Amino acid sequence: MHWALVAHREQRDVNLSSLRMLVVADGSNPWSISSCDAFLNVFQTKGLKPEVICPCASSPEALTVAIRRPVEDGSTPPARGVLSMQGLSHGVIRVDSEEKLSVLTLQDVGSVMPGAMVCVVRPEGVPQLGKTDEIGELCVCTVATGTSYYGLAGMTKNTFEVFPMTNNGAPISEFPFTRTGLLGFIRPGGVIYVAGKMDGLMVVGGRRHNADDIVATALAVEPMKFVYRGRIAVFSITVLHDERIVVVAEQRPDSTEEDSFQWMSRVLQAIDGIHQVGVYCLALVPSNTLPKTPLGGIHLSETKQLFLEGALHPCNVLMCPHTCVTNLPKPRQKQPEIGPASVMVGNLVSGKRIAQASGRDLGQIEDNDQARKFLFLSEVLQWRAQTTPDHVLYTLLNSRGTIASSLTCVQLHKRAEKIAGMLAERGHLQDGEHVALVYPPGIDLIVAFYGCLYAGCVPITVRPPHPQNIATTLPTVKMIVEVSRSVCVMTTQLISKLLRSKEASAAVDVRTWPPVMDTDDLPKKKPPLLYKPSNPDTLAYLDFSVSTTGMLAGVKMSHTATSAFCRSIKLQCELYPSREVAICLDPYCGLGFVLWCLCSVYSGHQSILIPPSELEVNPALWLSAVSQYKVRDTFCSYSVMELCTKGLGLQTDALKARGLDLSRVRTCVVVAEERPRIALTQSFSKLFKDLGLHPRAVSTSFGCRVNLAICLQPYRLGKLADQAAVMARVRLVERGSPHSLPLMESGKILPGVRIIIANPETKGPMGESHLGEIWVHSGHNASGYFTVYGDEALQSDHFNSRLSFGDTQTVWARTGYLGFLRRTELTDASGERHDALYVVGALEEAMELRGMRYHPIDIETSVIRTHKSITECAVFTWTNLLVVVVELDGSEQEALDLVPLVTNVVLEEHYLIVGVVVVVDIGVIPINSRGEKQRMHLRDGFLADQLDPIYVAYNM
Repeated sequence: MHWALVAHREQRDVNLSSLRMLVVADGSNPWSISSCDAFLNVFQTKGLKPEVICPCASSPEALTVAIRRPVEDGSTPPARGVLSMQGLSHGVIRVDSEEKLSVLTLQDVGSVMPGAMVCVVRPEGVPQLGKTDEIGELCVCTVATGTSYYGLAGMTKNTFEVFPMTNNGAPISEFPFTRTGLLGFIRPGGVIYVAGKMDGLMVVGGRRHNADDIVATALAVEPMKFVYRGRIAVFSITVLHDERIVVVAEQRPDSTEEDSFQWMSRVLQAIDGIHQVGVYCLALVPSNTLPKTPLGGIHLSETKQLFLEGALHPCNVLMCPHTCVTNLPKPRQKQPEIGPASVMVGNLVSGKRIAQASGRDLGQIEDNDQARKFLFLSEVLQWRAQTTPDHVLYTLLNSRGTIASSLTCVQLHKRAEKIAGMLAERGHLQDGEHVALVYPPGIDLIVAFYGCLYAGCVPITVRPPHPQNIATTLPTVKMIVEVSRSVCVMTTQLISKLLRSKEASAAVDVRTWPPVMDTDDLPKKKPPLLYKPSNPDTLAYLDFSVSTTGMLAGVKMSHTATSAFCRSIKLQCELYPSREVAICLDPYCGLGFVLWCLCSVYSGHQSILIPPSELEVNPALWLSAVSQYKVRDTFCSYSVMELCTKGLGLQTDALKARGLDLSRVRTCVVVAEERPRIALTQSFSKLFKDLGLHPRAVSTSFGCRVNLAICLQPYRLGKLADQAAVMARVRLVERGSPHSLPLMESGKILPGVRIIIANPETKGPMGESHLGEIWVHSGHNASGYFTVYGDEALQSDHFNSRLSFGDTQTVWARTGYLGFLRRTELTDASGERHDALYVVGALEEAMELRGMRYHPIDIETSVIRTHKSITECAVFTWTNLLVVVVELDGSEQEALDLVPLVTNVVLEEHYLIVGVVVVVDIGVIPINSRGEKQRMHLRDGFLADQLDPIYVAYNM
């Protein structure tokens, strides 16, 4: 009919008066009525009589179900049905007036075929007869239908052998009926009306909607301009326990993005107005890209499959989860606070132990630790230079794995003396002044550090600016130098030129640098006298680092804390002069700095130093060194582990052939200030198991700004990967349970460290297995933040907090991390049960949404899993909206596939509606030197419109 209408102008001499019957094959399609009317309108002048048009209804299983006979002259054809859409969505027939938009006008498809019996059964559940005013599925009993599906017995029984029942459960006939797959009703006189198909039925929020009706509404919105008429697919997908409507249309090549968006928003309004149902996702794809059926229609199930797999490649997407997802759990209400006394009683009544744990007691450990005699590391170094002058402390490897340089005790001592002389002579420094050390990872850094101690100065290690990226890296260097009040900068000749280069002057004001000394050519003469420190509570060094939220925080480490720290690590890792330890870490802050610069001097073991930047040239460098030097203990960072996992994933056989052997590794510790990344440590363990790596060797450590290492080394009897739902109380569930979170303990608590879990708001102690802030008390706690403006009142309680009840005497430092303690079945050497500490995440990163606390890493993990092209993801909040940024590793046409998938997974797994999805290129999400995402920098970039995204989707 459509093509006949298109071509009728050419056909001048057409006469249709001889027609007795024009059978409309797809007359059961509810929109056939408009085509029939248009055809009649044009061809009535050519002799076509209205009663000639005979729609019929058929289905693949039941063949022809009904057909309209041409009426005898004079008798009126059956009336049309004008039905309320609202009524139809509840499954009932309600006649309405034709003036309204929200009605469906139907024509009859004639009467039942001779010798057949038709009934209407309810669409879901057992085949029970419907009431006369209900819509249901038409079932036919006749010999003229199909009898079975070939080879599908179960489906055959359900379709071809149906026995409809009355309300009291009695079958209406002894013969089986066949389901037609058509939705409709029967009017008096046996006239049949069809309102839609079963396979287009979508039940959303308990109401039924027909895909065909929604397509008709979409087409009514000035269709021809923007989309192709026959190329619209409507289907539903299940997200968060309900069906959600998805509309996919093929866009005309000449319509602009602006036009399409206007059309899309009008379609959404129309569907909402007429059907009172929200569309979850409306996608436009390029013309001719939807999968076709053999007859040229749209292949619905294949389209749906492509949509769910993220392979549809739309060119426009509009998601409206805010309007159509109405079944989210209620936001969590904050409970009124309860007083300390009742909390205390509550803890006792429920029989919970208070969550506290400690490492071994330093006082009770008998060890022949010679270094304990000295209060200062500088004295330990002088003692080692006298007693074991030629013992090698440090070996630095280059990217080829050969030794670039090494240092014995006496070499380190002599070079440090010269540095001290240089500071006194050229710098005229006073005792206690601050010196910034800007060196690449290596031996010079260590020498300069001890040179500062010998001169009585306070060193600050600073990561040098990246020569290829001065604009972004140099300002951080300048800021640390200024904030730490450094009176001079010590560095290599190369970097000192870089600090004053033309590129540098574009990034910072180079005239305001303090004096810069390069230490490549040291003076020949020794200093007159080495500085003799007297008070162990004075500053030894400052430790500066940028947190993931972009805060620059420097902490003060006293000589007492530094020595206690080294001793604690020595005891935990059993370090002594005959041991070798491989270190592949950045030596600028935290535990990385302590392992790189301090531990060898204190414990006397040899440190094999591997700069992580060399792994970019040679990913196998670290593991080859571990194998070659037969190392038992090694330390790395997550970024190093990721480089090895990605870079060596396909080379394990080649490495094995080269004789790489990791079977001697007893501990491989990841140094981190975050929740352990289980997926990464597990894939690393699995990958290198073939090279002899023991699965229990890999473990993590945990440190933070107030205490640079709280846990370190695995607990010998294995790893607990428990799942924990992170709300206020922690409940263990089976592995892989929905809405669960795999956690791994963060390592064994160091000797001399006590931890307790406290409520961050009330400061009361928490019970075991309750989630709270980790507080730490230890001899190697930092002694406070170092800030320029003396603005320490703000964070003063970070370093000296007391519990609001219970043990109110002990002074604790607040880590700012949430976690919980859990007593395990394992026992330690002294026969005590082992307390495992689980770190969940930083308080300052946690997002409060819908009254609940979310950690970005959990949402990011869900998102990364949804599609193979998502390589990295970061989330943050912006005015109560959740913003998800994903890095796309693929062609740009895949960008829009990700939007629905990201929205679905966050809804399903976290009950959150994503507000904005930003698709960016690889490498846009900023990552700091520890391999942690800097979400606040990303947020600033997003708000300042600097991300240069491939696509931004604002979910309406």
